[in-house]
Amino acid sequence: MRIKRLYRYPVKGLSAEPIESAELEADGYFPGDRLYALENGPSGFDPARPEHQPKIKFLMLMRNAALAGLSTRFEAHSGALTIKKHGEVVVRGELGSPEGRAAIERFMTEFLGEEIRGPVKLLEAPDGFRFTDSKSGFVSLLNLASVDAISAAEGRTVDPLRFRANIYLEGMEPWAETELVGKTVAIGGVRLEILKMTDRCAATGVEPGTGKRDMDVVQTLRKNFGHVDCGVYARVIEGGRISQGDACAL
Repeated sequence: MRIKRLYRYPVKGLSAEPIESAELEADGYFPGDRLYALENGPSGFDPARPEHQPKIKFLMLMRNAALAGLSTRFEAHSGALTIKKHGEVVVRGELGSPEGRAAIERFMTEFLGEEIRGPVKLLEAPDGFRFTDSKSGFVSLLNLASVDAISAAEGRTVDPLRFRANIYLEGMEPWAETELVGKTVAIGGVRLEILKMTDRCAATGVEPGTGKRDMDVVQTLRKNFGHVDCGVYARVIEGGRISQGDACAL
C-alpha cells in the first residue's frame, strides 16, 4: 500500500487543502489540521484549559451542509483565510487580528442565517490541542478501496473527500483497515499506531463542493457492510516526513 493523497483541514468544517508532504511529530497532530473552529453559540471552550468538545458545539457539515459549498484557503505564513463561493472571493481575513476574525464571523453568521444558534466566534487551538471530532483524532487514514466498495453499493461514485481524512491510502483490499487496529504502520521512518476505526455520521451525506445532502452514506454502510465505520485514527509514535507516493508497510 502507498499514500495516494494527503489533506489538511485548517478550519473545522471547512474545505480540504491538498498537500504534497507533511512533517509528523511523535505524539503530535497532523500539521496544519483543525487549527481553528467556528463556535456556534457559547461552547464553554476555555483556551487556558482546553478540553475536547462535542462537534455539535461548532459549525459542522453534519448540521450545516451549506459549508461544503464554500472553498477555503488558509495561508499559514500570514494567517489569512480566504473564502470563495462559486469561485468568487466573498471574504478574506487575517485570523491573527480582531478585524480579520470579525470579518469571517460576520460572513458565516449571514451565510448560514437561521441555522446559527448563537454568535459565531472563531476559536484558535492552543498549542498541543486541535479541534478534532474524536479525542483519538491525531491523524486519520482512509482506505480508498473501501470508498470504492461504498461507491459500488451506492451505485454511483462517492467522493473520498466526504470522509475528511489526512492520509488516503491505495493498494489495499476493501476494509483491510479493520485488521490494522492495534498494529503499527510504517511509512519510511514514520511509525503510526492504529488506535480505532472511524465511525461515520451524516456529514458524509454532503457532497463536497456543492453543499447538497444527496446520499445517506451511514445507512449504506449499515445495510451493506454491517457497520458505520470507514477509516482509522492513528497516533504518531515515531515522527518524520511523509509524502505522496510513499510506501506503507506493517
